[in-house]
Amino acid sequence: MTASSTPASASAPEPERAFAPIGDQVRALKRAIEAIVLVAHDPVPADLLAQLLEQPTTLIDIWCDEIAESYAAAGHGFEFVRVAGGLRYQTAADVTPYVERFLLHDQRARLSGAALETLAIVAYKQPISRAQVGAIRGVDPDGVLRTLQARGYIDEVARDDGPGQAILFGTTAVFLEKLGLESLDDLPAIAEFIPGADVVELLEHGLRVTPEIDVAPTAVHAAAQNEPGVDPLADDVS
Repeated sequence: MTASSTPASASAPEPERAFAPIGDQVRALKRAIEAIVLVAHDPVPADLLAQLLEQPTTLIDIWCDEIAESYAAAGHGFEFVRVAGGLRYQTAADVTPYVERFLLHDQRARLSGAALETLAIVAYKQPISRAQVGAIRGVDPDGVLRTLQARGYIDEVARDDGPGQAILFGTTAVFLEKLGLESLDDLPAIAEFIPGADVVELLEHGLRVTPEIDVAPTAVHAAAQNEPGVDPLADDVS
């Protein structure tokens, strides 16, 4: 038999056929997903899990959803959720009071009201410069911005095109992770925190100051107009 007549199957092995894992293979891969997410410091993207397990991302997404559903159905005190573009474990919402009590037992430094206000401004107005934050808050935000940047909640994201090319700040993945958000699109609408027109009117009315009417100077001024030569500002010595 000549070389030209040799079957292709005899000269080279057939390429490996793609197959979908089943049964014990799926269970083993799900356990691998759980182990990776458990030891990860940050949320693990699904495409990274797909690379590590050498499986299609579509299957990874399906398995992650099944893992999350199994935890929810079992009623565990933790959940398997998608946060900040990845997957992670977090405590269930209904056990929050107990977790807060545990954390407050050894309370760490918390963000001040000024820091939270500044963080909210950056979150909703990003990218935003230091001067723009200061204009909204009415105070110099430099120290607060440094604190937020040191905590990893905000970072420099761009430069302004205008004169001076001011640094523009934006939120980070840590911010999304701490708030349990998948993306900035999940932030609640700012309109939910703005009072209605009727409330604003009541507030303005309550803060409005009605000037007191001083009758005496008005009467003296009128008398001075009727009597030429009388100085309304002169002392009354009579």
